[in-house]
Amino acid sequence: MGAIRIGISGWRYPGWRGTFYPVGLPPRDELSFAAARLGSIEINGTFYGLQHPASFAAWHDAVPKDFVFAVKAPRYITHMLKLRAAETPLANFLASGLFALGAKLGPLLWQLPARFAYDAARLDQFLALLPHDTAAAAALAARHGPRLAGRALLEAGPLRPLRHALEVRHPSFGAPAFFACLRRHRVALVVSDAPDWPRFTEVTADFVYCRLHGAGELYAGGYDADALAAWAAQVRRWAAAADVFVYFDNDAKVRAPFDAMALSDRLGVGG
Repeated sequence: MGAIRIGISGWRYPGWRGTFYPVGLPPRDELSFAAARLGSIEINGTFYGLQHPASFAAWHDAVPKDFVFAVKAPRYITHMLKLRAAETPLANFLASGLFALGAKLGPLLWQLPARFAYDAARLDQFLALLPHDTAAAAALAARHGPRLAGRALLEAGPLRPLRHALEVRHPSFGAPAFFACLRRHRVALVVSDAPDWPRFTEVTADFVYCRLHGAGELYAGGYDADALAAWAAQVRRWAAAADVFVYFDNDAKVRAPFDAMALSDRLGVGG
């Protein structure tokens, strides 16, 4: 059986205060509160801009020893550059502090925009850049650009694998050649549950990465008991042959943490 990690996408939501987070809980303690109840969390601040090593170190120290973070890669690479000329921005991202997470560093999530259609040559060129262990990541990080001067973290620590997952949202990706490309580069295809884009379920790596964006209503719809039972059964099937990471992104109505805990309970995993 593979390891199962159930979590949430991000944890800093003012609307969760007084609902998921107890009244009066200081914001600085919200990560620790969530991590005590779940097995993993996606760091999504990294999507919006480069973070600092001190932030990654603080996140590392705020969670239990066996906790794992997924890290969402910068939209500058996926949405602005659209995967072109990505080597230096990728080096900047790797040098920005990820290694401070140590053994708590889990998969890196690459989310493509909804209008990004399948481009075989561009995708193949980008995926070939991705490092698959921390030594290769450190070597690439050392080639960072000047914006990281004086603030880069290049010491990767003990050799560990580094996993990557790609989330696509355009129907043109439903092509056998795309799935073959992911397998060749050992990148997982994100199973993305949402009402507004296709769900692809091909397993293309040694782990499965699933994002649940809302049942019926994007970022807001909750998963009822029947839906959670169905997802629990699916997770068990995946876990028979692979590690599984599942993240709830239906945060708008404070459903994500409660749905994640409910699925964790069904599977007997969690914080």
